[in-house]
Amino acid sequence: MPESSYTLVMTTKQKVIKAVQTLPNNATYEDAMERLLVLAKIDRGLKQLEAGETISHEKMKLKMRKWLK
Repeated sequence: MPESSYTLVMTTKQKVIKAVQTLPNNATYEDAMERLLVLAKIDRGLKQLEAGETISHEKMKLKMRKWLK
């Protein structure tokens, strides 16, 4: 699967700058850190998807049943 144009064009530094620039003026350090953590997790998930590191919906449902006991 090809990378999206977002990941092809922007460096990590550029993504961080853009994320911080879109925060409201009254954002806290915690708000910024949370935003960056979410973006990092999304990026990691997309890389796992591109590498074929996925599990089926059925396997995930089984895992969720175990976690929610």
